[in-house]
Amino acid sequence: MHNEIVGKRPIAGIDLGTTNSSVAYINASGEPEIIPSFKGEKLIPSVIMIDLNNQVVVGQEAKDAVIAMPERTLTAVKRKMGQKDELPIADRRLLPEEASAIILKELKKYADAAMGEGEKEAVITVPAYFTDEQRRATKQAGEIAGFVVERIINEPTAAALAYGLNNLKKKANILVYDLGGGTFDVSVVEMMKGILEVKSSAGNNFLGGEDFDWKLVDFLAEYMIRTYDVDPRASIQARYILKTEAEKIKILLSKKAVVEIAIPIVVVKDHKPLGIYTQITREQFEAMIAEFL
Repeated sequence: MHNEIVGKRPIAGIDLGTTNSSVAYINASGEPEIIPSFKGEKLIPSVIMIDLNNQVVVGQEAKDAVIAMPERTLTAVKRKMGQKDELPIADRRLLPEEASAIILKELKKYADAAMGEGEKEAVITVPAYFTDEQRRATKQAGEIAGFVVERIINEPTAAALAYGLNNLKKKANILVYDLGGGTFDVSVVEMMKGILEVKSSAGNNFLGGEDFDWKLVDFLAEYMIRTYDVDPRASIQARYILKTEAEKIKILLSKKAVVEIAIPIVVVKDHKPLGIYTQITREQFEAMIAEFL
């Protein structure tokens, strides 16, 4: 997938995720490199917004508007790929592949900035359990975005390639565990003579890291109910604050056994700001999400 092959169009590798998306290429040193957004982000939230000026916005700004303006945003479009139902957003209705194309167009802007303007090929990853219809919709989304879609490949295969497992000397069966923001799948990949083939795959299209976040939201909300007799989940703004903090806490718990939580203002009651000051252990968190594991 070198982008400088003579006579060939440059090729971008794309992870079109349920929660986040990214684009990469082979740089001048022959190394794979993730292309950042114009703000320096290597992961772009897979969220679309049509703002009050009727402009299309993709990424973090759109994600920040999800709770405040749900009717103007679209999330988790990947779960709808292959379906014929249109998705309502603001005063428009989009097919899933049209919505995904908007995300891919945003990624193409970053690819153009890093790789130069002009026609590009793309390799886009999909879950191994995606049906032919879902794969066709993904390919179509890439084409609408302006890419020449060279190939749709299974995410477990891409992961195995990224870890260099195609260089194993002996025939081997490899278990690839892929837990994303919104989907989960497990695949058995067979490697033989440098060729990777998905032999079996199973998954859940509605299970991912977001579900873990909402468990933490409940934990934080219960603290406020006990402490102030207030359920912050009744407030759109407070739900957004808790969801944002929950994601940060989850990430910290992957590095630390105990996380101190300090959120100065979640809601205001009787003109008094109410916050959360507590801690959570990794053991507590693991107990919360045990039902998903």
